[in-house]
Amino acid sequence: MPPPARAVVLFAHGSGSSRRSPRNRAVAESLHNAGFGTLLLDMLTPDEASIDQRTHEYRFDIDLLAERLTPAIDALGSWQATRGMPVGLFGASTGAAAAMKAAARRPDRVNAVVSRGGRPDLGGDGLAEVQAPTLLIVGGDDREVLNLNRQAAELLTSLPLTDVKIEIVPHAGHLFEERGALEKVSELADRWFCKYLGAGHSKQTGPDGGHFKPPEPRRRPPMM
Repeated sequence: MPPPARAVVLFAHGSGSSRRSPRNRAVAESLHNAGFGTLLLDMLTPDEASIDQRTHEYRFDIDLLAERLTPAIDALGSWQATRGMPVGLFGASTGAAAAMKAAARRPDRVNAVVSRGGRPDLGGDGLAEVQAPTLLIVGGDDREVLNLNRQAAELLTSLPLTDVKIEIVPHAGHLFEERGALEKVSELADRWFCKYLGAGHSKQTGPDGGHFKPPEPRRRPPMM
C-alpha cells in the first residue's frame, strides 16, 4: 500500500504460476509506483500446485479459481488498510477467466478488470454478467488467443453497462517477453485503472484524502 493509495488491484495469476510470477510482479510494481495498492496471492495450495504441475488438474478449473478470488475481494473490503477502496482485478491467462467470474459475483465491489494474454473465453456464459469495465490486452503475435479474446468481447458487450476494449501490443507473444512489451502492458493497465478506479497519479486527490468515485461504466463496442 503506497502512501497515499486510494484504490487496490488484486492479481489472478495464470496457468502453472503463483504470486511470484515475474510478469505479474513487474506489472504490480508499476501500478504500485503509480499509487495503487496491490495484492498478489497463490490461488492454489502447495499440494494442489504440486499436483497441477504434473497433471494440469486445477489450472483450468475456473470455478475453483474464482472461488479463491471472491473471498479475497471480500477481505479487501474488511481490512482496515483497504476498506472502502475501489477494487480492480488483473488476470493473466486462465486467471483472467477467474477474474471475470469473480467480477460477475461481486459487481458492487469490482470496478474494473484488466486481462493480460488472458483466456476470458473460459468464463463461458458468465461473461454476459460482468458489469465492470474490462480491458483485454493481447500480443499481436498471439493470434489464437487474440481470436478468443475477440469472441469473449462480443459476450462482454452484450450487457449495456459494460465498457470493453481490446488493446493489441504489436509483435508481442503470449508471455510478452519481447523488449518493451511488458512495459506497454503496465502502461495500458495503469491508464485503465486510473480511469475506472478514480485513483492513481493521473487523478488529483482532495485535501481530505478521500478517494474519487469511479465514473459510471458505459457501453462501448470493442476496438480492434
